[in-house]
Amino acid sequence: MTFPTAPAPHAVAHDSVGRVMRIVIYALLPTVALHVMFFGAGLLVQIVLGAATALISEALALRLRHKPFEPFLKDGSAIVTAILLALCLPPLAPWWLVVSGTAFAILLAKHLYGGLGANPFNPAMVGYAVLLVSFPVQLLQWLPPAGMDIEQAKLSMGETIQTILTGSLPSRLTWDAVTSPTPLDALRTNLKMGMTMAEAQAAPIFGALGGRGWEWINLATLAGGLALLQLRIIRWHIPVAMLGAIVVCASLMYMIDPGTYAGPIFHLTSGASLLGAFFIATDPISAATSDRGRLIYGAGIGVLTYVIRTWGGYPDGVAFAVLLMNLSVPLIDRYTIPRIYGHAR
Repeated sequence: MTFPTAPAPHAVAHDSVGRVMRIVIYALLPTVALHVMFFGAGLLVQIVLGAATALISEALALRLRHKPFEPFLKDGSAIVTAILLALCLPPLAPWWLVVSGTAFAILLAKHLYGGLGANPFNPAMVGYAVLLVSFPVQLLQWLPPAGMDIEQAKLSMGETIQTILTGSLPSRLTWDAVTSPTPLDALRTNLKMGMTMAEAQAAPIFGALGGRGWEWINLATLAGGLALLQLRIIRWHIPVAMLGAIVVCASLMYMIDPGTYAGPIFHLTSGASLLGAFFIATDPISAATSDRGRLIYGAGIGVLTYVIRTWGGYPDGVAFAVLLMNLSVPLIDRYTIPRIYGHAR
């Protein structure tokens, strides 16, 4: 009797790409909800535009590569890229910004290298970095968070959609009336003006721990990240190493000069530290593969993030830190992957 034998691996994992991506999307929902609560419904419009662009770009790339549509369009990876990129953009950013950034991320950062599983860089961060370098003014047009009592900055859903699609505000408003710097950008500007840390953080855009509104958004991100850890979608090494490196760097500089450098809590609750630690740096394709390598990889992102924020040219350095460490992954893997049993180095 002949028994058919399938090729290895013979133990099939229960997780599929589609299931993992759906769980990641569910884990991002608290962050999206808090973001909408504090900055309005513009993020929802950006996600819809980004998701549509991601699916169209994915279909185009699959067509050009003669790949089947169904398994790749349904795996959710393109949607995750669109959501992560939308979370990095101002809610009122013009439509062409999220469309061009998402298309670049899918077509060039992902499929140019062979598609899902072959891309050496995080696609969402590539798209965001290109937009940040190319259109820095548009990426500074953030809304003030809810709770600052700026009535003239409030837009209805219809006005939000109109602003995103046309690039123009309703006639009763000006950009100066509805936009505000991010906490990291405001802190950098205030310190350059000669203010002390206490004076700089006295502005209404700052809350008890970090940026007003951003504190709660980051706590929601932390909750989603812990859910991913509990479900074993991600491992602890990269988030712990990245956040630990930020805390160590911020604590050392704060102890040296508390009047010039913000403390670790501020860095964790302002900007994309937690989003980067749990949802961006943990990308299994572009991150290091061994446990020891993940610790080095995460710590490198944390150190670079703090360095760029403190002395670099951009208020938040998560995107560039991730991309720089993506470049280092082959070298990290070369020296941290354990040797195969039975083989000498």
